[in-house]
Amino acid sequence: MTDDVMTIRAFNRTVTRRLGVLNEKYLGREHPLIESRLLFEIGADGVLVRDLRARLGLDSGFLSRTLRALEGKRLLNTIKHRVDGRTRFAKLTRQGVAELRRIDALSNKLAESLVAPLTDEQTRRLISAMAEVDRLLRASGVEIAQTLPGSPEARWCLDQYFDELASRFEGGFDRGAGMASDVECFVPPDGTFLVARLFGTPVGCGALRTLGSGVGEIKRMWLAPEMRGLGVGRRLLAALEHAACERKMRAIRLDTHKSLTEAIQFYRLSGYREIARYNNNPYAHHWFDKTLTMHRRARD
Repeated sequence: MTDDVMTIRAFNRTVTRRLGVLNEKYLGREHPLIESRLLFEIGADGVLVRDLRARLGLDSGFLSRTLRALEGKRLLNTIKHRVDGRTRFAKLTRQGVAELRRIDALSNKLAESLVAPLTDEQTRRLISAMAEVDRLLRASGVEIAQTLPGSPEARWCLDQYFDELASRFEGGFDRGAGMASDVECFVPPDGTFLVARLFGTPVGCGALRTLGSGVGEIKRMWLAPEMRGLGVGRRLLAALEHAACERKMRAIRLDTHKSLTEAIQFYRLSGYREIARYNNNPYAHHWFDKTLTMHRRARD
């Protein structure tokens, strides 16, 4: 066992003990931690059960049993969704909302108790460390997987991507001129569309299409602002390059707009070299190419 692993395990033990998450009655209420967390995630507005399951990464059977336990305590109801009767919707009762408020108040007191014995300097260090740990744990929790470019989460990511382009490009972004609707080229086997998910929620995407014999093109690289600077973009790009290797591509190309300075720097640092224009994209000002060597393709 490495020192890093031992440090992580010691940190986990300290946190679980200090926060009291192992107690049968979390925060002194009549609920274990999982029930309190479900009340928090459902909130006053309610949530689809499938979204709740994906958000928390819970087994369907375990989630159903826990929801039934909370229904037995008259804290929530699960009902058919008013639009899609095939899905269930979890909503807190009036009693459940009141219990959530009590849990929130107790959670605030617990948070205050963590820093009460510390000096101001220690408090600042702890809060800063917690924020950094949170960001890094989110980064490590991101999963990248293939999906169809017409799937709901792919369409959602593309909408965020195009909206950002429209806000950043001088003069906006015309989806028609930018071939925003051309997604069939990302369908396997000729292409692929990848989505990055954090706790089941899409936070990024990227696509690869066949440009010519042995040549691919990377398109639609996007990350949610809160996920930037955490290495997720590097992982997403590597996954697209791996997909290119699987398709026996010798090189991949991409283009980008002059206003996307961070993307330009990112591609340069990732081994892409600037080349002459190779397409008629009206929004492109920089064109890049990267050779996938035999060594790299064999390793991938």
